Amino acid sequence: MRALAAAVLLALVTLPAAARDDPLSKDDVAWLDRVTFGVDSATLASYRDLGRRRFLDRQLHPKADGLPAEVRAQIDGFDVMKTPIATLVAQVRDQYRDINAMPDGDAKQEAKKALQKQGNQYAQEAQATELLYAIYDENQLREQMVWFWLNHFSVFQQKGRVRWVVSDYAQNTIRPHALGKFRDLVLATLKSPAMLEYLDNVQNARDKINENYARELMELHTLGVGSGYSQDDVQNLARILTGVGVNFDGQPRKLRPDMQAYYLQEGVFEFNPDRHDFGDKRLLGKPIKGSGFDEVETAVDLIVSQPACATFISTKMAQYFVANDPPPGLVKAMAKTFHRTDGDIAAVMDTMLTSKEFTASLGKRYKDPTQFLVSTMRLAYDGKPVSNPRPLVNWINQLGQAPYGRITPDGWPTTDSEWSSSGQMAKRFEIARSIGSGANHLFDLDDAGTHTRGGFPQLTTPTYYATIDPYLAPKTRDALTQATSQQEWNTFLLSSPDFNYR
Repeated sequence: MRALAAAVLLALVTLPAAARDDPLSKDDVAWLDRVTFGVDSATLASYRDLGRRRFLDRQLHPKADGLPAEVRAQIDGFDVMKTPIATLVAQVRDQYRDINAMPDGDAKQEAKKALQKQGNQYAQEAQATELLYAIYDENQLREQMVWFWLNHFSVFQQKGRVRWVVSDYAQNTIRPHALGKFRDLVLATLKSPAMLEYLDNVQNARDKINENYARELMELHTLGVGSGYSQDDVQNLARILTGVGVNFDGQPRKLRPDMQAYYLQEGVFEFNPDRHDFGDKRLLGKPIKGSGFDEVETAVDLIVSQPACATFISTKMAQYFVANDPPPGLVKAMAKTFHRTDGDIAAVMDTMLTSKEFTASLGKRYKDPTQFLVSTMRLAYDGKPVSNPRPLVNWINQLGQAPYGRITPDGWPTTDSEWSSSGQMAKRFEIARSIGSGANHLFDLDDAGTHTRGGFPQLTTPTYYATIDPYLAPKTRDALTQATSQQEWNTFLLSSPDFNYR
């Protein structure tokens, strides 16, 4: 009897280990490819251990920083990450002051160029940071939502002082709220110096109204075109937003005693009551009494509680994750969850990701450039940290979807047709060849050119055999047999239709 019990116990213990070598079902692979930026061995192991429901719960409610220690140290070592935003802005302000005080001539021009070069470097480090998070963070769904919200609440790094603050925008405005309450996310972007500088609300004052941010806040960020708001609503929201700006000069404001209680400062953000229109307003049919920054919070609460907001945001999320023209029934279900939970982003995501419409869409979306680049890196290097992320930044710029690179505030397009041109496919082939052959500089150690070749990656790993190989199309399999080297085989796989759809 003991021998029999031992045999049964041994079978129970060894069965899961054996099952680890079996391929995932095609449905599981497609689901993982959509919920994450692409499967690597750690994601595969986690999915096998937890199962779909528990895996999704963990992704929707991440409890910790999911970056490997080496990647975290690399990001923390960037100059733009070392300096608190208030200190950084003060340093830039002082440098501009010193340059302006210089006599005209070559020295002044060189000083200006050096400062601009530093700003560009900081912006590139911010771009690299987002790509490193997307590639290496185990909280893959959160990182997809970080990218989604950075695109939804888009800012352009080359405008004004934005390049100096985009890193703070991603790290302290978007990421903490990516799966939280939509209202909190909107308010965080409203207080962001990057957003206020980009959409000109730093210029919005009671005696010189600027409507740019108010218009985009309603049209692009919350309600959408044709949702029922009027030009009067835009004008009144602009009045509500007067005084919402930044304090880049670091000097305390000189306010009358009766205004001091209304002043608000959080880091670089400030609400300056001297610039605010305290008159009563009417927004979306509701009266808003002049009361300082309280008006702003009341306005945000009113806007995000509109049925149009729930529908607009649900539609945008479904366009990114499901289809260019998402099924109306799915959008309706997501909007219902949005309304019921007061805009809980994770709850809306849960409704979408567990829907039959989501399942039906799997494998049919063409990867956008970010999804292509990140999934390529995750498969090719499988968690191995790169030493030099600059090629990643160069590649995403070449592919035309760089973070903070969209001039207009509508963000990069999400429709498949925007990213499937012949030029786009040719560029993807070049990048697939660079990664697949190891002919890149991802493992350069320093600017002086010290170089450690990472070698070409071996893509035929257990992860490949569990998730990709069983489901290759015959044409792709035939193409792979024509490869004359492992490097060429890698290139063919990474640029294949099988790999470029999710």
